Amino acid sequence: MYSEQEFINAVRDNQNIVHKVCNLYMQHDGDKEDLFQEILLNAWKGIKNFKGEAKFSTWLYRVALNTAITFYRKDQRKVAFSELNEQQVSVAENTQGEEDQMIAMYKAISTLSNIDKALVMLYLENYDYLEIGHIMGITANNVAVKMNRIKIKLKEYSKKYL
Repeated sequence: MYSEQEFINAVRDNQNIVHKVCNLYMQHDGDKEDLFQEILLNAWKGIKNFKGEAKFSTWLYRVALNTAITFYRKDQRKVAFSELNEQQVSVAENTQGEEDQMIAMYKAISTLSNIDKALVMLYLENYDYLEIGHIMGITANNVAVKMNRIKIKLKEYSKKYL
């Protein structure tokens, strides 16, 4: 069982996970802040159920992803994603290096479904398929199939817009 201070320290050590989920699922700063708070609230409410069978970071990922996916459903609102036009997506020819590549990558990933976004994020964090499957509640084989399909989608997207 985590004490309040242990929970705060564990969240502080893993807050990058929560920020990444917020950046991936929300477009506007206010929405990101709201989601961040909602994730921390759900984590605090759920910490009593954390048995320590997985790493805290793995558990926090699961809480963050589940919260992000259902964030607006509680209020019976849906997140409205608008299609990005070519001008919004294109990366300037005189790129600023990694920052422009990162922006382009986030734009491409933002076109994916919520579940696919979660898979990509975990993959980019160097989790193996078995760990991703554990976090997402699916088999490692299912993760591999989904990741292959996602990679194809992202390649098609990059050919079309970048």
